[in-house]
Amino acid sequence: MPVDATLPYDDQNVFAKILRGEIPATRLYEDDYALAFPDINPQSPTHILVIPKGAYVSWDDFSAKASDAEITGFVRAVGKVARDAGLVASGYRLLANTGTDSHQEVPHLHVHIFAGRALGPLLAR
Repeated sequence: MPVDATLPYDDQNVFAKILRGEIPATRLYEDDYALAFPDINPQSPTHILVIPKGAYVSWDDFSAKASDAEITGFVRAVGKVARDAGLVASGYRLLANTGTDSHQEVPHLHVHIFAGRALGPLLAR
């Protein structure tokens, strides 16, 4: 069900539970600011999610409320995950959905890293 990104953060969302260790996830990368793990419903051969450790609903919420250190740390983590996965040479796509029209499904900011095949046009036509 699409998320209304204007609502307050829900600490019972699946990503909050993963961060707390209540739901297991294969941790591909973790530091003070971010956690990366494979998507459980991959849409490409490589489909990794990167989430900030802070409680942010969307990119809009994150960019407005996160500290400079959180923003820098998270953005650097996304790049490191892509590099460490060997995705730079062949290319990859980043996607961060916000709100209902984008079909955001979890009310915790997350960046999808897609790779491993030609990804086609940016938007469905």
